[in-house]
Amino acid sequence: MTPGRVPTATYRLQLGPDFDFSAAARVVPHAAALGVSHLHLSPVLDAVPGSAHGYDVTDHGRVRPELGGEDGLRRLAETAHDHGLGLVLDIVPNHMALPADTRRNAPLWQVLRDGPDSPAARWFDIDWAAGDGRLLLPVLGGPLGEELTRLSVAEGTLRYAEHRLPLRPGTEELPLDRLLDAQHYRLAWWRLGRSELNYRRFFTISDLIAIRVEDPEVFRASHALVLRLLADGVVDGLRVDHPDGLADPGGYLARLHRETGGAWIVAEKILGSGEQLPGGWPIAGTTGYDALRHLDALFVDPEGWAELTEHYRAFTGAPPDQGGAWEATVRRAAYRVINHELAAERERLVRVARRICRAVRPLRHRDHAPWALRTAITELLVRLPVYRPYVTADAPPSPVDAALLATAADGAEAAFQVPAEAAAVGTVRELALGRFGDAADQADFRVRFAQVASALRAKAVEDTAGYRYTPLLSAAEVGGDPGMPALPPAAFHAFCARTQRDWPLTGTVLTTHDTKRSGDVRAAQAVLTERPRDWAALVSQLTEATAATGVRAPDPHLAWGTWQTAFALGHPDRERLLATQLKTVREAALHTSWTEPNDAYETAVERFVLAGPCGQPFHQLAEFAAEVAPAIRANVLGVTLLHLTMPGVPDVYRGSEGHYLALVDPDNRRPPRLPVERLTALDEDGNGDSPAEGLDLAAEKLRLTATVLRLRRARPEWFGPEADYRPLFADGPAAEHCVAFVRADRVLSAVTRLSQRLATRGGWADTQLPLPPGDWRDPRTGQRHRERVWLDRLFATEPVALLVNED
Repeated sequence: MTPGRVPTATYRLQLGPDFDFSAAARVVPHAAALGVSHLHLSPVLDAVPGSAHGYDVTDHGRVRPELGGEDGLRRLAETAHDHGLGLVLDIVPNHMALPADTRRNAPLWQVLRDGPDSPAARWFDIDWAAGDGRLLLPVLGGPLGEELTRLSVAEGTLRYAEHRLPLRPGTEELPLDRLLDAQHYRLAWWRLGRSELNYRRFFTISDLIAIRVEDPEVFRASHALVLRLLADGVVDGLRVDHPDGLADPGGYLARLHRETGGAWIVAEKILGSGEQLPGGWPIAGTTGYDALRHLDALFVDPEGWAELTEHYRAFTGAPPDQGGAWEATVRRAAYRVINHELAAERERLVRVARRICRAVRPLRHRDHAPWALRTAITELLVRLPVYRPYVTADAPPSPVDAALLATAADGAEAAFQVPAEAAAVGTVRELALGRFGDAADQADFRVRFAQVASALRAKAVEDTAGYRYTPLLSAAEVGGDPGMPALPPAAFHAFCARTQRDWPLTGTVLTTHDTKRSGDVRAAQAVLTERPRDWAALVSQLTEATAATGVRAPDPHLAWGTWQTAFALGHPDRERLLATQLKTVREAALHTSWTEPNDAYETAVERFVLAGPCGQPFHQLAEFAAEVAPAIRANVLGVTLLHLTMPGVPDVYRGSEGHYLALVDPDNRRPPRLPVERLTALDEDGNGDSPAEGLDLAAEKLRLTATVLRLRRARPEWFGPEADYRPLFADGPAAEHCVAFVRADRVLSAVTRLSQRLATRGGWADTQLPLPPGDWRDPRTGQRHRERVWLDRLFATEPVALLVNED
């Protein structure tokens, strides 16, 4: 990585038509005053008109005009540079948009017009044989016969509603029925996409078509502009979106590393429990969801979580595989996704496996029935505990991948009653590990298996199961482990030590554009594990109070989650709560879904949200929230300080420098009101006009954030690759409630955890924190400490402490 271009901290901006480069430029003085070194921009390449996120790229060769175009981006960079800031770009190598007007995606337009012989066909993963030489386009609102009257030909294009499609040369004058049959694509009812789709897409989103960035020509064409912006100094670093969707993530990242000259690059890799980032990837690290998981877990009471889960099960009556137990819920969700949303992707794997088995030697692999291969593929995929294996053509499978698939295979064989038929599992496992060679079909299966695995994991775990298993909503986060949401301080310290040793410049986050709940929402919900019995009783009372108004909850599972969401949001915002809960029940797909909506159920959800959390019962909920407000404050400030001082490069999501309460997208992508005036009132040390005890939580958090970020920028060597990480341990009866560490023997962070439990056990009592040698000063209060400090003194006014060694 190029010295001087590595961030000390980034500030994430979510761009869109309502927040363009000019708007971003107006944020630059605020971000600079906050103390970050770089702005982190969401995707800037041309996208579908009106896109609120920019991940639906249509043209890699130009910066999005709706944002201000390349001139606007360069002006933003100049403004940022004038304030001492650089830029980090979010890039999308896995997919492009399949827009309604396909003229916007030039390679796709060429493929649709000219078919598999088009030079642009190399851009996309299309199984032409499966579509009888045509690409299925599931864009019709109903069966083709019912939609014919809405189709027309004009100006050399086929038109359907807002859709514009090219015509195969020479077919313009044909009658409509013959014209449709003559195209290189087949128009179809959108529901056919589930079972007959023959192009790779992003997860289950049919209007995002995946690209083959492993092809050198496709890489060059799709990265030329980004690489030029890096070479010109407009951009300093990159965030890579969803590398697990690529054919060879490690190979892609190696090439990107070379082409960028070693720029700072982080990848959105979601790590499973205990999974490590592949050591050979030449990047700075992940975007930070692994850090988020360890940060959140510190503030979850393990005993209280277990009790809360039992109350949840008693209240909801959820069967184990429908929200009652995590692993069972994940397994059932995975079966649903692979049999429903990803059925077409699985069928391609079955077709390729059949071809291989018909031709491969030894002959013992030939007699596998299609159903046996399908079952083996399904059973292996649903049992993978991580996103995917990383088997490549140029190396044998790693011991990790081999063990991963061996364990999955042991369980998969149980799905067969006849042992000889269970041999299909071994064949599929060997294919996934690349042990049948790397001929075209073998390579296709190996790569596709991994790609489907990543899509299945994302949809089954992050989405479906994460919305079904809800004893503690804060645990159901990207990269989280709802089955084991609590971790002891020792696990946090071990994670930080590994990070400092192996990935000292990795990204760390608390809130992103993809988190289901902002860090401050999760910090509030974690408090419930310290009051499990009280919370369970309150949920029952609130649900009964709502029923007394004449509105019953559609089901207890919905009620439990809705009250948690309303509690953390803190006020009865009808629009935001309703949108979140409707998305929740559709993603859970227990009573309704995006593709099979149950209008009666969704109406009942709406009535409950409006009568309960947005009605009279909210006042009782607010009383409880006020009672636990000190514990929420301790969690919010504690997780903030740890995030900003632990190993790695912290990313601050715009607005989250203050008290930021956001729910799942699109709620978390609304432009926030930035605390510009409050930041202006702070001096360079982060001090304001009022002592800490006179500030509200938003001001306290802003003050703490600015203090740490400014310190990081002024003293990067105290936090970077050369700075060590050393945990500190308190002495005394309340030692487990203090988490502390020191960086480079110069900066000390100490926070309070599980403050409700601490209070019930009598407070800090005689607990002390031994200090490393030096004169330790709090830059915000001026207090000094040497050798050791009583924790009731250290945390007298705030539940956190930041000390700087001035020796």
